[in-house]
Order: sequence, then structure tokens, then C-alpha cells
Amino acid sequence: MSLVRLLGFATLGCGCVVGRYREVGTTREVAYIEEKGKTCDAHNHRRNHTLPAERLTPTAMFPVVAKAS
Repeated sequence: MSLVRLLGFATLGCGCVVGRYREVGTTREVAYIEEKGKTCDAHNHRRNHTLPAERLTPTAMFPVVAKAS
């Protein structure tokens, strides 16, 4: 387990909330499902699990909704 810094978060069309993080020791970015949407049928959207990198597009998935300080 490594330390991470919150970069931002977004709500997906299915209702799931996703947080984007950067590992403190590296430049690697990861996205975690923070909350599962009530109407989400995606089996890979599980709370506290990562999303596959190939499904992430930084501009479409993470517009500047909120910034961590």
C-alpha cells in the first residue's frame, strides 16, 4: 500500500463516484470507485477498487469538478 494524493473526482453516467489519485512516490495515477451508483449495472464498479487504465480518459472522465489542496 502506498500514499496517494487526491487530484479530483467525478460522477460517471452510471452514478458511480470516481476519485483520481497520484501516488506520492511516483507519477503513477490511479482511479478508484469511491461510491457505487444505485442504478449501476457494471460488475467491475466495486467500492474501493481501481478502474482499468484503458477505460480512463483524463479530460472526459475527470473535468475539473473539485481540486484537492
